[in-house]
Parts: sequence; structure tokens; C-alpha cells
Amino acid sequence: MKRRFLCVVMVLLMAMGVVSLTGCGDDSESGDSDNTIVVGLDDAFAPMGFRDEDGELVGFDIDFAEAVGEEMGMEVEFKPIDWDAKEIELEAGTIDCVWNGMSVTPDRIENMALSNQYLSNNIILMTMADSDIDVTDPSQLADLNIGTQVDSSALLMLQENEAYDSFSGNISEYDKYDTAFMDLRAGRIDVVAVDQVLGEYTNNNLDGEFKACTYELGGDSYAIGFASDNTQLRDQVNDAIKALIDSGEAAEISEEWFGRNIVIFEPVEGEE
Repeated sequence: MKRRFLCVVMVLLMAMGVVSLTGCGDDSESGDSDNTIVVGLDDAFAPMGFRDEDGELVGFDIDFAEAVGEEMGMEVEFKPIDWDAKEIELEAGTIDCVWNGMSVTPDRIENMALSNQYLSNNIILMTMADSDIDVTDPSQLADLNIGTQVDSSALLMLQENEAYDSFSGNISEYDKYDTAFMDLRAGRIDVVAVDQVLGEYTNNNLDGEFKACTYELGGDSYAIGFASDNTQLRDQVNDAIKALIDSGEAAEISEEWFGRNIVIFEPVEGEE
């Protein structure tokens, strides 16, 4: 009651031009909120952002985002989200950006302010290493059970494939790629349509249990998504990424996670 009374008094004083309203907010609010970037991510998307065996967030995007934050003089806070609700989180302002191996798609170009493309990727098909399966042509998918992640670039490429009508009924969508690979190992699906960076990392950590098929669904690239009206922060992040590329730090982070430099810096077609 006393705090509410004091705030009312200060509002009246502010109206008279005597004081500002600083200090009447909730005690939990932080004066440093404007100096923090809240990053929304799927925390099971290795090697971009995921939990290690100790439950700590690690990954290329984690290291890269922290380096960008340091370049900008800002703190970075990571917030795991439902990947299927990322646009809602952005519009609600609960996160400042989506930064977790997010592919560039026409829908995201239309509904988000996207950074420059910062990482090169492909969408591939993976199966068990000891399997006789090797997809060399999309027509073969009609006879296979396919797994992929909901609202993923891989799902979009499957849907846009010339042979989609022949295998559309064979696709299972998973909340997490981890579950798709579990079903692949259990024999419930035959192939997983997945980002190459994730597929290769998963395979390396499971002693080569999987293999990539000859046929690839297509090229892909990653960008960071901001609310459509937040181009100022988008541009600041772009500037920081360019500085990290010029200094060589971006290449070092890429080499650490992928064994090669796959960092790029290319404008997204259709972005301002």
C-alpha cells in the first residue's frame, strides 16, 4: 500500500514537471533490459544450440551469438521456445530474435526482418549405415517412410519436391529431430530429411550409425529472425557479424564446430 501511494504521488509530481517516473515499476524489472538480447531457440538442435551432458547450452549459434553480443557490448540471454511458435514469441516481444539454425524461407522473409544469411547448409536424407537404402532419385521416396521436424526447411523442401504427391502420405513430423533419429534406429522410419550440419554432427557422435543418401533435397542457408518492425537491432547484429568475419573470429568458431569454415555473409533476397 505504501509503495502504491508513493507511486501515485510521483505520478502527480511528474505531471507537474517536478520528477520523472523512474522507480515505480515492479521490483523485478531490470534497468539493464535494454542492454540484453533475448535469443529464442530450440535447445535440442545440435550442433547449433543444444544441451550437453551437464545440461548446459552449447553449440555454434550459442558461441556465435555470444561473440556478436560482445562485439555489440550487449548481454545475450537464451530462451528455449516451442519452435512451432517462434513467430508468436517474436510478435509478443518475449524474445528479441530467433537464432538457432533457422533456414531462410519465403514465409519467414515475409513475416520477419531477417539478418544476412550467415551459414551455408544443405538438406539431406539420412538412413542407417547398415541399410541397403540409398536414395538416388526422389521417386524412390514413394516406397519409404520419411521423418523430419515440424515447420522445418526440410519439410518445406519435401513439400516442394517434384515427386511430393507420390510420398506425401509417408511423412511423419516430429517436434524434435532427436525423436526422428530414435525412430530411424528403431526401424519405424526409413530415412530422415534433415539439415546437413545436424545430420553430420549426430552421426559423428553416434560412431557412424547413419549415412547420407546420394540424393539431396537442396541447398539451404541460415539467418536470424527479428520482429518485422525491429530492423534497427537486425542491422546492428549484421554489423557485428561482419566485424567478426573480418577479424577471423567467425571462421574460428566455425572450424571448432564443423571442422571447416561455412560462415557466409549474403543478403536475403527480398529483405530491405
